[in-house]
Amino acid sequence: MIDCGLCILRPWENGDAEALARIANDVEVSRYLRDRFPHPYTIDDARAWIALNRDRSPVEQFAVVADGELAGAIGVTRLEGERRGTMHIGYWLGRSFQGRGIATAACRELTKRLFAETDVRRIETEVYVPNRASAWVLEKCGYLREGLMRNAIIKGDQVLDAYLHAKIRE
Repeated sequence: MIDCGLCILRPWENGDAEALARIANDVEVSRYLRDRFPHPYTIDDARAWIALNRDRSPVEQFAVVADGELAGAIGVTRLEGERRGTMHIGYWLGRSFQGRGIATAACRELTKRLFAETDVRRIETEVYVPNRASAWVLEKCGYLREGLMRNAIIKGDQVLDAYLHAKIRE
């Protein structure tokens, strides 16, 4: 468990399935996430996600808990081959938890821990250009916008640009 002040990060538990399905089944949550995050988001999707991540070691995918409730998720994926020193970070919050500094607290603390406890040299992510709130979270956590990837994303019937943000081990 990681205490982030406004929230805690902990491994996924079987008991999270109903809350996960409820907060994730919101088009406003999924609209700026990768297509592998389904919409609609069903109880079966929630159970499958939890089963995939529940017993992994080290934990790379965390439940975000705020005010004693499941608020969302944050996680990293280690890249491979010549990119093995890099991790990709991603996060989302249920709509009622957005705009309260929870994502910033989670991102800041997880980033700090990853640099302190792993050999990762770089943590990066892409943010769809219309998702200004997510870009702002990263910038408050010290991530730099490294570039604009034009026409990089196809989401539904829209073609979107995306910003590449990264933070490098100091």
